[in-house]
Amino acid sequence: MAPIEPSTRDRIVAAASKLFYSEGIRAVSVDAVAETAGVTKRTLYYHFTSKDELIAAYLDARDQPNLTLFKRWFMETEGPLPDKVQGIFRSLAKAARHPKWKGCGFLRTSAELANMPGHPAMKIGAAHKKRFEDWLRITFESEGITAAPKLARQVVLLLDGSFALVLLHRDPSYMEAAGEAASVLVSAALDR
Repeated sequence: MAPIEPSTRDRIVAAASKLFYSEGIRAVSVDAVAETAGVTKRTLYYHFTSKDELIAAYLDARDQPNLTLFKRWFMETEGPLPDKVQGIFRSLAKAARHPKWKGCGFLRTSAELANMPGHPAMKIGAAHKKRFEDWLRITFESEGITAAPKLARQVVLLLDGSFALVLLHRDPSYMEAAGEAASVLVSAALDR
């Protein structure tokens, strides 16, 4: 059986994802996305009415795969809850050592669109971060942590802060240090 070819729309989103992540959304033209996808600009605009819509599709396509990856890293980490949370940070630090790593696509996009809070991509990025926080909260609640909402928010702050510092310094040990801090917070919450 022949492999299923991706749709034209999917090829455009894949090309946009590659270019936007590696070069930034403002640095990449619609022409470059169309060329990389192997379509005409007219075809691109048939599927996306604007570059803004394409940017939103790029982030939307990253949402579930990123959440699934974080959950997988959590589940694959041996040990109690604090170790599992720290495992997410360790896995991210390992990913950050790859030369093509450019940080969090959601945070980088939000930085580029900081003056456009109503942009569809900003809403998608905020929803993605909230889904991750909610998953942490539910995970913490299932372990009997009473201050689960606060703890989930603290872990998200450590995670996103470490993304920023690793990108700035090109030093994944910031992510590892944030993971150690997250583990301490989770341990303290379990001891209450």
